Formats: sequence, structure tokens, C-alpha cells
Amino acid sequence: MHLRFRKPEKREYILAAIGILIIAVYTGDAWLATCGGEGCPTAADIRSFHPDEGGRVLDRSGNFISRLAVVRRVNVPLSAVPVPVRQAFVATEDRRFYKHNGIDWYGLARAVVRNIRAGGVREGFSTITMQVVRNTFAVRRYRGRSFRQKLLEMRLSRLLERNLTKNQILELYLNVIYLGNGVYGVEAASRDLFGKDVGQLTVPEGAVLAALPKGPSTYTPRRSPRRATARRNLVLGLMAREGYITQTAADEYAKTRLVVAKDEWRPDMSGDSYAIDAVRDVVDSVLKSGSRDVNDLTVYTTLDAKAQTAADRAVRRQAAVIQQESPSGHGPHVEGAMVALDPRTGDIRALVGGRTFERGGFDRALLAHRQPGSAFKPFVYATALAAGYTPASEVDDVPISVKIGKTVWSPRNYGGEYGGHVTFRRALMRSENAATVRVSQLVGIPAVLATAHRNGIQSELPDVPSAALGALEVTPMELVTAYAPFANGGWRVTPRLVRRIQTADGQILWSSDNQRVRVMQPQDAYQLTSMLRAVVDYGTGNVIRDLGVDGPVAGKTGTTNDGTDVWFMGYTPTIVAGFWFGYDTPRSIGYNASGGRLAAPAWADFYSNGWDEPNPPGAWDPPAGMTPVVIDARTGYLATEWCPITQREYFKPGTEPTTPCPVHSGPPDIQLDSAFLPVEKVTGAVEKIGKGIGGLFKRIFKHP
Repeated sequence: MHLRFRKPEKREYILAAIGILIIAVYTGDAWLATCGGEGCPTAADIRSFHPDEGGRVLDRSGNFISRLAVVRRVNVPLSAVPVPVRQAFVATEDRRFYKHNGIDWYGLARAVVRNIRAGGVREGFSTITMQVVRNTFAVRRYRGRSFRQKLLEMRLSRLLERNLTKNQILELYLNVIYLGNGVYGVEAASRDLFGKDVGQLTVPEGAVLAALPKGPSTYTPRRSPRRATARRNLVLGLMAREGYITQTAADEYAKTRLVVAKDEWRPDMSGDSYAIDAVRDVVDSVLKSGSRDVNDLTVYTTLDAKAQTAADRAVRRQAAVIQQESPSGHGPHVEGAMVALDPRTGDIRALVGGRTFERGGFDRALLAHRQPGSAFKPFVYATALAAGYTPASEVDDVPISVKIGKTVWSPRNYGGEYGGHVTFRRALMRSENAATVRVSQLVGIPAVLATAHRNGIQSELPDVPSAALGALEVTPMELVTAYAPFANGGWRVTPRLVRRIQTADGQILWSSDNQRVRVMQPQDAYQLTSMLRAVVDYGTGNVIRDLGVDGPVAGKTGTTNDGTDVWFMGYTPTIVAGFWFGYDTPRSIGYNASGGRLAAPAWADFYSNGWDEPNPPGAWDPPAGMTPVVIDARTGYLATEWCPITQREYFKPGTEPTTPCPVHSGPPDIQLDSAFLPVEKVTGAVEKIGKGIGGLFKRIFKHP
């Protein structure tokens, strides 16, 4: 006897699948109970879920700056969506929404009958709740309409119905649903298609939105206005069937001409910048990129929104100014970079990686290695101060030649002028190359490089005599970081851009702390800052004062050979900021290029328009125990009553001068050096001249 088995028909497969589905949902299948083995969301997870809008990046004061990612969605509460718009979606997508518990068994039965008649899967039975699940907790778990995916959606739908009200589920739906053209949610779709908020939509416009979930690309009004109009009118008819509007009203609305906005809507990314790109890199790094969706995160940064805006503008403006006078004015763009951080903590307040922001582009602030030129000289003098020299120590500023192997290196001063015997303060103030090289020879280049590394420069630095004049390469971030110990009393700081990262429900995923290490004695830091204040008040950085910046400011200009790179490094007790300008492929910016003339104006622009944090009282007062001595400003010796220009200098105990000024030991002809002005306190140059003349008249006329 031979048994013959009939091959099941498609409809029998469908009925069997539906039977298995019902049994699985109600019998607590182990696979389903664990939501596919990956674990089900908890009640807290469900209640705290927030559709992502690309994440948020906040500044140090909690002000919104930009998004982590471009997501075309704007979440709105249900109350912001007009009732007719809600009704249009319910009538079209799930007419029994308020009657079922997440699974519409009537809809399921109807779909089974129609699919059997069609001989295959032609109609789904997804409810609004299931669509929410598909776009949130079950997203990308399994392929499209697979049986497993449908089972998972049904399981999760029941969980949503247990933990949320119907209106809460509808609110989620209206914010997560995809409506075409890369847009999610009714608010973003309303802005994109009609150029207005969802709360301003008319009934026909709301029907257009409700028409889209079935086929976002098929029924989009911009590409298929006829299909969109026909589908809209169908939605209006469904609304009339459900009693939301009258049939007469539906007929009248159907006559309305469909008009869409000319321009598409895009999220406001105006706050996007190289700084935000750097924030994205930090987030990807610390959260192990790819391990989770970062778009629902809030990132608390150290940035200052006002400072960042001013920094972007200052780099863009000054690069354009330099471009105009550059011999390659119509060639490649002059580029710029800038970093500003709080010297007390290392918190980055602003960061600019280029003249024009390009997302994912080359960030010159962090990655461009360029020669700092004279902006490196402070490390030479910081090394000398640590070795026991003082700002009043004297050095010869005359032509110098240094033998390097079989060659001779003969650096020249800018402009070819030399000052003869000068103090360290004066040599740094006037950025004298010959004097600086001599100081570097006194302390040794290896010691200078060690100082730079201790302060925060991480790049390899060549042990060559020209390193004293900045013939080496560093990044703007490194140089700004290494200046921080000068401003804060000798502490190296670690640059920090992100303070913490947390989820939408407030869970902290990662946080960071400030880190400081002492690398300079406070007395040395004070003396060097005092010297660099002279650079701004009376030296190569004086343009800062000419441009209206007042208050305590220290800084240093930097210019490389042939005017290839120009820098200005400036700082106060609360901010250290460095600007660089040049071409990506090194070439001369132009004749007479200098950091003071071309980079310092950008610093003044940034500081005047982007920074207003007051300085702490006594921030740059001399450290306890230092000895104040009035010296001759030019020679560095103890001042006599005949010294024309004197100043108060603070010394570490035991390093103060003890010899009276040998140049001004009597009342001979007193000559004022017009090229040198007092640094801190001028004491009676004119009065001394008057006394000398008065004494001369007394002797001539023997007047009592």
C-alpha cells in the first residue's frame, strides 16, 4: 500500500504560520519571552525612550551648540499636533487603535483572508503600536516581513501597551514614523513639505502626511503630485468613514490644490564646526565607535559658545585679510587655526581647524605640524630662569655664528638691527634672535627641548641650534597647551574637550576630570609671564594694545623664514589662545609678514568679542618670598638716582642684583632710549633730568 501526501497550498502555510504565531504569543515561548534572546526592554526603558534628533552638544553653560549627527527629526508633544492630523493617521493606519491591546486580531483575521485569496502575503496587519516597536526597540533585528520579526513586534507591542497610555504611544508614533525624503516625524515633515510647524497644518495638509507611511517615496508630493493628491483624498475619505469629518467636508477638502514648500527643510547645523567634529571624535573614541547608537546622547563639553563663534569669525576674517596681500592672492587659500583653553584647568574653550569648516576635514588645530618661529623662544628663557638666571640677566645681542658640523649657521635679527648688551627681558621683548641663541647656548638645547616637552609639547623636537628660534614643528594645540604653565603658576594641564556623556534619561556613560602636574616653579612662571607682558605692552606684540585690548595680557609673536608661518600666542589669567596662519603647502605669505602684524589682530578680535570672564583677584601677583628690587631697565643693575628709566623687578631670593648701575653713576648727559619704554614702573626720568639741570644752574650761579 502506497501513501500519497498532498503538497500543502500557500494558504495552508499562511494559516499554519498564523496559528503558530497566536500560540507563541500566548504560551510564553522562551525565545519570545526574551525578545529573541537579546533581552526585552524594561518598563523604565520603555517609559524613558526618546526618539533621537541627532544627539545634543552643549557648551560649558549648558547652551545648545550643535548635533552629533544630522537627523531630520524634531520631537513634539502630542498636544502640539492638531486633532485632525492625529485622526488622519489613526483612520489610515490603525482604525481600531484605541480598542486593541497592541495586536488587532480583527485586522489579523482580515489580512489572513485577503492573503489566502491572493495566494501569498499581500496585506500586513501592523498596528500603530507595532509600527512604533518596529522603529524603536525592534529596529533592524530581523529582515523586513520575516516571521521572526513579526513575532518580536507583537511581543514588544504588548509590553508597550502595558507601560504606556494610548496617547503616549501615539505621540511616539508621530515622532518616529518615516515620512520620506530623509524626514522622520510629523513636525519635520510639516516643515519640509509645507514650510511651517505641524500645529499650523490644515486638514488636507494633515491628510497628505497621513498618506505617506504606506509609501513615502511613492506618494511624496514633490515627485508625484498626482499620486499624492489621490492618496490624500483617500485619507480624507477614510476620515469621513470613521466620523472624524463629514463626507461633505471631505469632498470640499479634496478640491483643495496641493501646494508644497519650494525649499526642503534641514536641521539647523549652523553651530557645526571643527570643534564639534573634535567632540564627535571623542565620543566615538570613548564609547568604542559602533558599540551603540550615539544619536540619543547629550554631550557636555568645555566649549564656550560665544568664544567659539568669535574664534571662527576671527580666523575667517584675518585669513581673508592676509589673502588679499599675499602674492598668491588668487591661488590656494590662506588657512588658519586657533585653540583657546583655560590655563587653570585645560578645558578647551574654542577650537578652529581651518578657514572654512568642512565636516570630517583636516583639522589644522590638532593635526597640522608647523614651525612656531619666535613663538618658541619663551621655552628658552623659561629654561634659563629655572637654571638661576633672571629677567635682569645680561646677554650680548650682536651677530653670532654657530658651527654645526662642517657648516656655520649665522642667524640674523629681524630687520638686521642689534641691541648690544641687553637684559633677558629686553631680548625677549624685542624678539632678538642673536641674544636668544646665546641664551640657548648657555643652558643647552637639550634642556630647552626638555622644558617644552614637560610643558606639554608631545611632538619630537630636533636637537639642533636652530631649535632655539623655533625651527621645529608643533601643532597649535601643543603650543597653546605648553604656554598654560606660564599663565597658571607652573602647572601642566591636559586639554579637555568633553566633560561627560549621558543618555536621554540621564545615565552617565562617561566622564572626565581635570589633570594637572607641576612642571615649573611658580617664581619662574611669574618672571616669564612678566617678561611676556612686556612683549605685549612695549614689544613685538604691542599691536594688541593698539587694537584696544586692555588689562593684563602676556604673549609672543612668531614668524618663520620667508614669512611662511605667522603666529600669535596670547594669554591672561583665564584664557590661553594661539592663532596660526599660513598655506597648507608651505610658501611665503608675503613681504614683511610677521606674527605681530598678521596674527595678533585675530587674537585681539577674538578676545575683544568672544571673551569676558573676569580675572581672579591677585591672579598674577608675585609669589610669596620674592624680593622686589628697583633696577635700571636697560642694564639690569641696581638703579641709582641717575638712571633715566627704572622698573621694579621681582627676584627669587639670592638672585637679585647687588651692584649699582655702572652706566648711570653720576649726573652726566642723560640719554633716553626711545626704542625702549619702561616695563612696569617708570620712576621720574623727566624729574631726574630737571634735578640735573637745576644742580648745574646752582653751581654756575652759586644760588643757595
